[in-house]
Amino acid sequence: MSAQKFTGTSSYIVTDDLMMAVNAAVTLQRPILIKGEPGTGKTQLAIEVARSLDRPLHEWHIKSTTKAQQGLYEYDAVARLRDSQLGDPRVHDIANYIIRGNVWDAFDCDVPTVLLIDEIDKADIEFPNDLLRELDRMEFFVYETKQLIKARHRPIIIITSNNEKELPDAFLRRCFFHYIKFPDKKTMQKIVDVHFPGLKKALLKESLEAFYKVRDVPGLKKKPSTSELLDWIKLLLAEDIPPEALRENASGKALPPLYGALLKNEQDVHLFEKLIFLDRRSRSQ
Repeated sequence: MSAQKFTGTSSYIVTDDLMMAVNAAVTLQRPILIKGEPGTGKTQLAIEVARSLDRPLHEWHIKSTTKAQQGLYEYDAVARLRDSQLGDPRVHDIANYIIRGNVWDAFDCDVPTVLLIDEIDKADIEFPNDLLRELDRMEFFVYETKQLIKARHRPIIIITSNNEKELPDAFLRRCFFHYIKFPDKKTMQKIVDVHFPGLKKALLKESLEAFYKVRDVPGLKKKPSTSELLDWIKLLLAEDIPPEALRENASGKALPPLYGALLKNEQDVHLFEKLIFLDRRSRSQ
C-alpha cells in the first residue's frame, strides 16, 4: 500500500477534513463517497487526487441509462453477428468483441490508479449493489472468455453523488463517507485567489459580499455555486465592472450586474427582485 498522502494541489483548495477523509479511505482501502452541492468540486477532487499522487485517472461518468456491467465490460454480439455474415475471420475469437470498461482499465493498469465513478445517484437504484462484489474483491469474471480479471493494484475509488436518490445501505457500509460543505468566505477567498491571483482586493471583497448575499436569499430554487461565482468574476473582469457597482443600491438596480451567471431560473430572479423591493420599501417607511 502506498505511503503517499493527499495534501491538495496548487490549483485545488482542500480543507483539512476533506484531506483527512481521502487519506482515511486510502488507509481503509475503501471507496470514498463524496456528497455535496453541485459545483463544490466533487468531480474535480478525483482529478486533483490523481494529479497530487501522480496516478493515472480513469473517469466513469454515470447517466440515467448506465448499467453497472458497462463499467466492467460489454459483449458486442451485434458486431460479431455482422462479421459472421461478412465472413470476417475475427468472428472465431469472441475476445475480439469484448469491450473493456473503465473499471477493467483501472484494474489492469501497471501502476496504481484513481477511479472516478461520477454521479452514481443518476443510475438505477440497483446500480450500486451490482458493483458491490467487484469493488469489494477487486475482481470480476468475464463469462464469454472465461477470464478472471483481478486488480493489479487497488485503485483509489472516488464516488460522487448529488443526492438525487438514496443509495442502498449495503453499498454505503462499504464506503468511507464525506460531505463537502459549501465553502465559507475565508475558504472561498482562497479558491478565488487560485483562479484570479491578480484580482484587486476591493473587487474580491465586493463580489464575495454580493455572492453570499444572493446565496442567503431564503427560498431560492437553486443557490449559485463556486463554479458560478468564478464565472461571474470572470465576466466582471471582462466587462471592467467597478467594485462600487456591486454594492447594494449603488447602481439603482435590484440585481447584481451580470446576474445571469448566478441566478439560473426566472423564479429565483423574481424572488430576488421581490425581496429587495420589500426591503427597500421597509427602509423608506
